[in-house]
Amino acid sequence: MNQRFDGRKVLVTGAASGIGLATAEIFAREGATVALNFLPDDPRGTAATSRLEKAGCRVIAAPGDVSQPEEAARMVLRAVEDLQGLDCLINNAGISGTREPIALQDLDLLSESFWRAILATNLLGPFRCTRAAAPALRAARGAVVNTASVAGLDEVGSSMAYGASKAALINLTKNLARSLAPQVRVNAVAPGFVDTDWTRTWPEERKRASIERALLKRACTPQDIAEVIVFLAAGTSIITGQTVVADGGLSIA
Repeated sequence: MNQRFDGRKVLVTGAASGIGLATAEIFAREGATVALNFLPDDPRGTAATSRLEKAGCRVIAAPGDVSQPEEAARMVLRAVEDLQGLDCLINNAGISGTREPIALQDLDLLSESFWRAILATNLLGPFRCTRAAAPALRAARGAVVNTASVAGLDEVGSSMAYGASKAALINLTKNLARSLAPQVRVNAVAPGFVDTDWTRTWPEERKRASIERALLKRACTPQDIAEVIVFLAAGTSIITGQTVVADGGLSIA
């Protein structure tokens, strides 16, 4: 097993599946001790933690809902205590709130409760977790990586609310980088169309159009995005305040 991250302590939010799980796996299989965060009632998180433990990885479960202020802070502080420090925080937890994209014209579908849920998880969640982790990250001269989206950079995502939350997260990334410098680096990745459970219920024509438009002519995979996250978190020491687009050329086609 490659041990390039031996001794690193990592917390990944939204690690029950998809990009978060792929990120946790890279870190764990290459020597890091990883806390996997997931919703307390999501059995996939417990199963993923158990599977990685059986594979010889150093992992712990860190259940908690980042959309809830006190719960998010408790989860982070407990994970930092269990890990005995923190080098990398991956703010990946997010929701789309819909099984299929909501057209920009369908304003009536964007209820107050829909907006609140999106912003509580996608924007306030990363802020809450970063604020709680800041002392440990400063002590370790660590790094934060946020999972944004090309929907926050002029592409149309699953809804207007989702795009707005990711645009705000990109701005938050810049300001957290200013706030935590010089001890802590803060960056984001902006995936394009990713083949995950989230998008499998999307209309086939929408998915096909995204693939055909992308210069690389394929969907992104969770592993593709995880590799960028790992690079930003632990593979460079000079990049901060940036959002790296990882979309197979979709946004420049």
